[in-house]
Amino acid sequence: MHAQEIIRSIEAEQTKDNLPTIYVGDTVKVGVRIREGGKERVQPYEGTVIAMRNGGINETITVRKIFQGVGVERVFLIHSPRIESVKVLRRGKVRRAKLYYLRDRIGKATRIKQRFDRKPE
Repeated sequence: MHAQEIIRSIEAEQTKDNLPTIYVGDTVKVGVRIREGGKERVQPYEGTVIAMRNGGINETITVRKIFQGVGVERVFLIHSPRIESVKVLRRGKVRRAKLYYLRDRIGKATRIKQRFDRKPE
């Protein structure tokens, strides 16, 4: 049991506590640190959360957006040091845990109803 305690203490140091509560269906803006040459900058990636996996330190979110007519999905390890910030822009009202069906939809069919009982942070 001693090894588990060590792992848990290391994980506790690395986990972020300033993250908002994210739900599937939310529209989020993720600030991603990008290195270009010797400089580092934060690039925002805005899209809909279509999936969440795992828990604790290994928690990931899959964010989908349409860029120049092409669907782009990125998986973010939300406790990673590369992730600067996660901001919830609007809450979505969905009835699924995974929104993979949005991949088959185009244009206005991809819209998700807004949920007003959960306020975006």
